[in-house]
Amino acid sequence: MTIGSSSSSMSSGYCSLDEDLEDCFFTAKTSFFRSAQSKVPAKNVTQTVEEEKPEPPTVQEIKQKIEKYNAKVTNCLLMKLNEDGTYTGFIKVHLKLRRPVTVPAGIRPQSIYDALKEVNLAEMTDKRTSFYLPLDAIKQLHISSTTTVSEVIQGLLKKFMVVDNPQKFALFKEMRKDGQVLLQKLPLTEYPLYLRLLAGPDTDVLSFVLKENETGEVEWDAFSIPELQNFLMILDKEEKEKIQQVHRKYERFKQRLQQTLKEARGKPG
Repeated sequence: MTIGSSSSSMSSGYCSLDEDLEDCFFTAKTSFFRSAQSKVPAKNVTQTVEEEKPEPPTVQEIKQKIEKYNAKVTNCLLMKLNEDGTYTGFIKVHLKLRRPVTVPAGIRPQSIYDALKEVNLAEMTDKRTSFYLPLDAIKQLHISSTTTVSEVIQGLLKKFMVVDNPQKFALFKEMRKDGQVLLQKLPLTEYPLYLRLLAGPDTDVLSFVLKENETGEVEWDAFSIPELQNFLMILDKEEKEKIQQVHRKYERFKQRLQQTLKEARGKPG
């Protein structure tokens, strides 16, 4: 699998202290997920229904689909059919990770030489550190029609030098329909480039998202001791921030009440 390198980022994974207390909270039960409470029905729906796979297309059908796909491409990111019937192309993956990831500590950025020689910088040190990846970062990957979801996940982690177990992550396909955003978890054996080919190049029709692999309860045994210690530090920090937020909120209430009492006492009886 060959992987391109194009990325962009937006915001961090931390919530703002200026938000109301009910807007965001972190607990060990929620695995440090941001939980927004709202009376408006959520527009994001996660689907886990498995779809029946049709018969694999013939080489001629693939050729026709690629020609149709490339006719809609507005940039140079075309798909290319190989002589053996396989094909290559590009997909963009949005990284929407809420938890910190583990990376080697004190490692220089990966160079072009390292990428060409497939040098694994993570194996050069046993030191580890954790940090939040930018929320909604985007990676563009150049892959083959034989590249599976499992290989895409491993390639993304390698790009960011993340040493966490790949089983902690899952790739989703995101679709928009009737004003809703539908998310479906992809099996590890699925071929993302084929899905891209069927949907066309428009990312509003279909896009790929890397998220934590949620299986219900948190599998704490899958985390290393440094990771668990880091989670405790995050909980401690969030607790202190919430305490400060409560103090500021009620201090504002107190000041308003005192001002109201002062104005009431100053009025003639």
